[in-house]
Amino acid sequence: MSHSLPVQSYLSYSLATAHRKVHGSLSKRLKEFNVQVEAWRVMEVLEAGNNLTMGDLAEAVLMNPPTLTKLVDRMVSDGIVHRRMASIDQRQVNLILTELGKKRVQQIREQAQLEDDAILNKLGSEKADLLHRILGELVQ
Repeated sequence: MSHSLPVQSYLSYSLATAHRKVHGSLSKRLKEFNVQVEAWRVMEVLEAGNNLTMGDLAEAVLMNPPTLTKLVDRMVSDGIVHRRMASIDQRQVNLILTELGKKRVQQIREQAQLEDDAILNKLGSEKADLLHRILGELVQ
């Protein structure tokens, strides 16, 4: 697109465009593992040992709960996670990474780091740190 459009003057548009580009690039990197970006986020949260409710997990991985449930169903059938009833509250279900899931998250983390490195190389560490801080402030 060579000419400027009025919508391009909005900061919200620039953020959406940057998100789309980074998400698309990361999706390509994860495609070889047959894993969606959102599934990688779920795996990272679970691997960190966070025992969250589905609602809290949905919020942490930037998804709405019904979509997360469908994704988790696929991850269970792919052998990446399994569900376990919580010992204290039988209504709560804990998600646990399987051995395959633990192996896969390590492989994928490398690709996510390469994506971060590409952004870092493009911006330089000072601008990348500033962007990280600014985006953090924006979502508070």
